[in-house]
Amino acid sequence: MYNKAYQRREPQLKVGLSCRFFSTDDDKEITCTMSNLMEEFESVEALLKKLPPDDYKKLKNVLFGTETYELPLSENVSKMAENYNFDVLSCKFSCEKEELRPPRIVRVGIFQNKIPMCPETPIVKQREAVHRMAKDAIRTAAAGGVNIFCFQETWSKFSYMIEARLFEQKCRDMPFAFCTKEKLPWTEYAENAKHGPSTLFLSELAKMYNMVIVSNILERDETHGDTIWNAAVFIDNHGDYLGKHRKNHIPRVGDFNESSYYFEGNTGHPVFDTEFGKIAANICYGRHHPLNWMMFALNGAEIVFNPSATIGDLSEPLWGIEARCNAIANGYFTCAINRVGTEIFPREFCSGDKKPAHRNFGHFYGSSYVTAPNGSRSPGLSRVRNGLLIAELDLNLCRQVRDKWGFRMTQRLEMYSQCLNKAIQPDFVPQVIRK
Repeated sequence: MYNKAYQRREPQLKVGLSCRFFSTDDDKEITCTMSNLMEEFESVEALLKKLPPDDYKKLKNVLFGTETYELPLSENVSKMAENYNFDVLSCKFSCEKEELRPPRIVRVGIFQNKIPMCPETPIVKQREAVHRMAKDAIRTAAAGGVNIFCFQETWSKFSYMIEARLFEQKCRDMPFAFCTKEKLPWTEYAENAKHGPSTLFLSELAKMYNMVIVSNILERDETHGDTIWNAAVFIDNHGDYLGKHRKNHIPRVGDFNESSYYFEGNTGHPVFDTEFGKIAANICYGRHHPLNWMMFALNGAEIVFNPSATIGDLSEPLWGIEARCNAIANGYFTCAINRVGTEIFPREFCSGDKKPAHRNFGHFYGSSYVTAPNGSRSPGLSRVRNGLLIAELDLNLCRQVRDKWGFRMTQRLEMYSQCLNKAIQPDFVPQVIRK
């Protein structure tokens, strides 16, 4: 069971696109219409609930593992969510009581969002609006007792969900623009990891609410030639900057042309030891790489966040599998966060798939969720709306699951390392036996 503190009921979302653009050269108006309607369903859970109750329960246990429990939240949390216009879901994972160790109860909050303002607003005003939205989300999470809070990938870049409104290029809004390969104005949103506006803003909130905050930003490294990175910033519950982790794996698939902006990270697999547990971030595309998940486990992680930005046509069949599988394999909790919305751009771009040029990136399907090391997982947030998921965890479950399954005891790191060392050599020969 899970607690549905506040969830707005809406019919299936249908979005028609009729957009107006302006050329930067001569300010001529260019009209783009898309006659087709995009239909997006609410969530996987909403579809499952259409089954007969007994069938739903059986199938849910197979798909989601051991049932989670209701986590009651105060009425104030529901009122705040309704006022700020986002959903709130909550759940509690089970864990056996131990005789020698007291429970290590932690509440995590993960937040998925679209842009809070109309796109014709200037950059500074956009930043102010996004910060207001972030403050509302963190304030609501604090009312729900959250200890560790995490945003989606590059949350401060201001994604835009099309809602049959006009989009004007000269507004300088910031969708997930890496598909375009264009630099300005998108690179203007990069900021210093330690002293940038997002970190300074969140540091005050972290201290105010006694909350650890993970903030995934577009980082500008002024020390090393003004290079840009995709980085997760870790701020402790006293408002202090703990450090950062740069994205290890950069996609080169579909419209995700991120290597035009930044390359693979150089910070290894850091785990941050906070008052509420040892945490890490496996950023977006890194979830497709099992060894990336494993390295955080070897460094002692108890909770690994996966801040992401991914679209339905490309990855949705994988979404509910990867973070869950790696929670099981590595004996820690995983928190997968995805952005929401459908984004469109003023100029066409190609995907290299022999299909016509287009302006529509695709639908970012949200569906953020939390998984325990025993494979049980929370319900997912909406595919179409902003949402906050609050989950209560007992970190003792990490050791309990490792003791039960013995994955860490039975893994063969020495054998893997020998094989990997051979595999990276130019004269490597695969171990294939033939007649």
